[in-house]
Amino acid sequence: MKEIYVNLKRFEVPRSMGGICTAEDPITWIRQIMKESIELGLGSLKDVDVTYFLPEALLVPAMEALAEEAPARVGCFKLGCAGVFREDVEPGKNFGAFTTNRPAAALQALGCNWVLVGHSEERADKLSALALYDAAAGVPGKPEAAESAVERMISEEMLCALRRGMNVLYCIGETEEQKGSADPAVYEPRVRQVLRRQIEEGVSRGAEILRERQRLCIAYEPIWAIGPGKTPATGEYVSFVSSCIKEYCRELCGKELPIVYGGGLKEENAEDIASVKTIDGGFVALTKFTPPIGFDVGSLKNIIGAYIG
Repeated sequence: MKEIYVNLKRFEVPRSMGGICTAEDPITWIRQIMKESIELGLGSLKDVDVTYFLPEALLVPAMEALAEEAPARVGCFKLGCAGVFREDVEPGKNFGAFTTNRPAAALQALGCNWVLVGHSEERADKLSALALYDAAAGVPGKPEAAESAVERMISEEMLCALRRGMNVLYCIGETEEQKGSADPAVYEPRVRQVLRRQIEEGVSRGAEILRERQRLCIAYEPIWAIGPGKTPATGEYVSFVSSCIKEYCRELCGKELPIVYGGGLKEENAEDIASVKTIDGGFVALTKFTPPIGFDVGSLKNIIGAYIG
């Protein structure tokens, strides 16, 4: 089974306001995206699971749109939230002081079964907040203690979701500064160190509490390769990294976890990534990488087709 995850993050902001949503009304837009996704059969692809991660504001209208479709048409198509808070509601304790955050209990109450944790944008946000307290936290090459603190915060998010019986897509990956060079003799030990720390301090804690039907999947994000104009990692590089991740999961988690590539899976590189035997799927955000950048379901299906074809 191959797994395709889609991050629609801030797609609720219209282009007139500086965003990339093609409609002025984001509610109408997400309902249309759901309709097109079902009409194009994304829930009934053979041996492929498709999951969309949405901002909280779009989660409910998306669920309502899916509820209007026949279950057989929806198939295995799933929705998740693009984030979760590192603390949760507890009976008899804190029941509501989460005004600006998303406790796992709130997402579960909405019927959400998947959450995205540790996306590179979330990591950058947490590091920048720490840098306001200690400027050294934002200096490349110096923030190891800050990065460990971020890893612990992200790990707590994952644990909150797993304890609620939810499934997690957990993002890890190295920055350009951490990679350090295009020379394998230089970058391989550096990247190994980053990945091992991220799995040891973060992912391994979740593997201890997985229940029978829960899933914990790793999204590998080569942060240095992500974004319009950036060069995606080659299949050879992804093979090196994903093999390391599998090795560290066996050692530190006691099991192999599925790994998907999240460094800009597109139609042009899908076949190359699909050839990597230690990769189990892809993580997509944009489907159009040249201005005006954006997302459309037809292009997503083409990417999936190139990947599985």
